[in-house]
Order: sequence, then C-alpha cells, then structure tokens
Amino acid sequence: MLANLGSWGLVVNTFSDLEGTYLDHLRNEDHGNPRVWAVGPLAPSGGTASAAERGGPVSVPADKVAAWLDGCEEGSVVYVAFGTQAMLSPPAAAALAAGLERSGARFVWAARAGTAVPEVFEEAGGGPGLVIRGWAPQVAILGHPAVGSFVTHCGWNSVMEAAAAGVALLAWPMGADQFTNAQLVVEAGVGVRVCEGGPSSVPDPDELARAVAESVGEPGRERRERAKAMGTRTMQATTEGGSSYEDLEKLVGELSKLVTM
Repeated sequence: MLANLGSWGLVVNTFSDLEGTYLDHLRNEDHGNPRVWAVGPLAPSGGTASAAERGGPVSVPADKVAAWLDGCEEGSVVYVAFGTQAMLSPPAAAALAAGLERSGARFVWAARAGTAVPEVFEEAGGGPGLVIRGWAPQVAILGHPAVGSFVTHCGWNSVMEAAAAGVALLAWPMGADQFTNAQLVVEAGVGVRVCEGGPSSVPDPDELARAVAESVGEPGRERRERAKAMGTRTMQATTEGGSSYEDLEKLVGELSKLVTM
C-alpha cells in the first residue's frame, strides 16, 4: 500500500460496477493517486483456455469435461475449486465430499493432487460428479451453461472469472484478501458464505449440503439471476464505451504522453 501511494499510477483488474466506491477512494488525491484505471475483468474470452495451455497435467481432458457438462441441465452443476495453493485437510475434504453428496447436486470438483477424495467420486462421470486432478479448464467450465454456482476460496482471479461468466459464488475464503473478496461478492448479492478459515477449517456437511442444493435450486434462482446480470455488465464494461474500455484508453493515452515527452 505504501508503494501504491508513491507510485505514478495504479492499474487494477476490476470494473467500476463492482468496486466503484473503492476506486473512487483510491482516486482521491488526499488518500491515494488520481491515476487509477480499472481495466477488468481480465479473463480469456470465449472460455477456450485448456488445462494444457495453463501449463500443467490434467486427469480429465477439457473435451471430456465439456461433454460431461453437455449432458447436464442448465444451471444444475456446482463447480468446486480452491486455486493452486490451498489443499484441504482430510477432515475438510471429507466434509466437502459429504456435503456435495447430500446436496444431490451434480458437480465438477477440481481437486489438487493429494486431496483426499472418496473413491466413488474419482470414477470419471460414474459417480455423482466429475473430479479433475491437476489443472482444470476453469474459464471454460464457468462459461458452460450447465454451471450454476461455484464453491471457491475467492481468490481474485476466480472472482473475476466467475463475474465474467455470470456464475454465483459459494464463498470459502482461506487467507489474505480472500476474506474481503468474499464480503464483496456477498454484499453484491452474487455470493453467500459457506465456510471460512484455512484449508483445515471444516464446514458442517449438512449446512454445506443445504447451501449447495439451494445454489442450483429454486431458492438460489434470484442470486443466479443477479450473477448473470453482473456477467452482462462485465461484458458492457469491457466493450467500446464501457468503463473498463475507457479506462484502458485513458491509460494508453497517459503512457503515450510519457513516451513523447
């Protein structure tokens, strides 16, 4: 934050519709730097990024994930992923598995290598859901019509990718900025808390099952609709005339002045 205060400018992967209040605060000359540009969400368009393109091995090829999702009803699947750093403890993984199973919802679980996942879940498409080991084609999964909600640690990249895809979030923040990110999506009406704390935190399986079931059922319809509306607004922000589009043009203009000076 001290470096930000002393910097020439600040470029942020966000958009005004989501964080306008905070961007205005950063732009206040009494508190920060007026050169602040929100140019997000920065996410691959079209949802075509594959696991191989992300640079890691994967247990289920992207085309098989897409084929599995194609067989599911619209908005009926819960996607579960906690980023590249956090690995759930065995008790936490067991509680998550129990919650998913009791919810009755279909799911795609991107589990890090070493995560204790029930054997029945490991059967590719043969159990209640699909488990992916290694890199998951997250943008493509979130962009699939079958996906209705996302159990996430609320890392900022995941939040932005979900916002761009118009997918509601089930927040399980584990560290750093993830707690404030989770609070942000809850306040925006597109998320709900299901657990919090490090990878060793253990959610109540029954409460988690209820939240998961609601997220893709009728009780979660309003939240899903708000998430879809946010997805539309992210598209508007990044197209010509949108807030992020205009901020990027302003940034280019300022950089051009520096080059010509």
